[in-house]
Amino acid sequence: MTSLRYQRLLDLMHANGADCAVINPGATLTYLTGLHFHLMERPTLLICKAGQQPVLVLPALELGKANSSLLPLKTFSFGDDPAAWPGVIQLALNSLSLEKGKVLVEPTRLRFMEIDFVQKAAPGLQFVNGDAVFNNLRLQKDAGEIKAMRKAVEIAQTALAATLPVLRPGITEIEVASHLTIEMLKGGSATELPFQPIVAAGPNSANPHAVPTDRKLQNGDLVVIDWGAAYEDYYSDLTRTFAIGSISDELRRVYNTVKAANEAGRKAGQPEVEAGDVDRAARQVIEAAGYGAYFTHRTGHGLGMEAHEPPYMFGANTLPLNLGMVYTVEPGIYLPGVGGVRIEDNIVVTAQGCESLSDFPRELQILS
Repeated sequence: MTSLRYQRLLDLMHANGADCAVINPGATLTYLTGLHFHLMERPTLLICKAGQQPVLVLPALELGKANSSLLPLKTFSFGDDPAAWPGVIQLALNSLSLEKGKVLVEPTRLRFMEIDFVQKAAPGLQFVNGDAVFNNLRLQKDAGEIKAMRKAVEIAQTALAATLPVLRPGITEIEVASHLTIEMLKGGSATELPFQPIVAAGPNSANPHAVPTDRKLQNGDLVVIDWGAAYEDYYSDLTRTFAIGSISDELRRVYNTVKAANEAGRKAGQPEVEAGDVDRAARQVIEAAGYGAYFTHRTGHGLGMEAHEPPYMFGANTLPLNLGMVYTVEPGIYLPGVGGVRIEDNIVVTAQGCESLSDFPRELQILS
């Protein structure tokens, strides 16, 4: 499997006129090798060139990991003295006969530190934006990847169901987030979650990317919970909104509007339909209800080994949906100082249409 993934990378590189790719820790490196590293003050680089065994430059303390790589690698390791690092990177590039040419990088991931080391070792190399390659490499998931994502959804939904009994007036947002995290870990999620759960109540729920606080839940609050689990390197990303006791008629209208927009967005997805059509379908529902100005983000994003990855569901995106793509549908309405609603599902494109991997109830649940 990994060798097929690596060959796909080489094919995409060739199609885009690239001589090599330099990849640092993140989803792409894990996708190709099965290895897990984290970004730190020491550089770790996977260097890929057609016709050559890929090279991994890494700290000596991480060398043991390389033995479990699913992709055969030639390793170059270094100690703790930064003065020795440039020489090791020079040796690695020399082993690939890399002196000049186009080097593909992930523009949102490779740091100045790594670029500086490589440029000084081989000034003739030209760094170029590799989005055309990397955005396509993991875009369409295979059956094994989708199976892992189903499990990540299952873990997340089971954890939320176990957490709902604690959602009562007097508990804090942080306490709810802690309960939910523990339940996901107990249910089999990897410890490195896609993101820390968002629990936002009352006026805080009008902030789409709120951070849980010590605010206590109160009667009349809407509570937005955005959470996800990780399983075998693949993620889920879900959102549901709940009411604490009785809520105003306007908030109930807002909830029903978002629920209808979520349904429209889910139904709009089909093979060969443009990603932008999903956004337009959901947005039209919200605009028709008079809340268009309060829907302040795209309708969704791709999902896989990262919580946010292509395809992105915004109106101008003409990318056709293809088999194996997985994305979110998450319309929302956010009334500043009052509260917000978001309902998010994870969708996979299949030959039969688009299937929601998530099925946690979308009807408004009133907790007290």
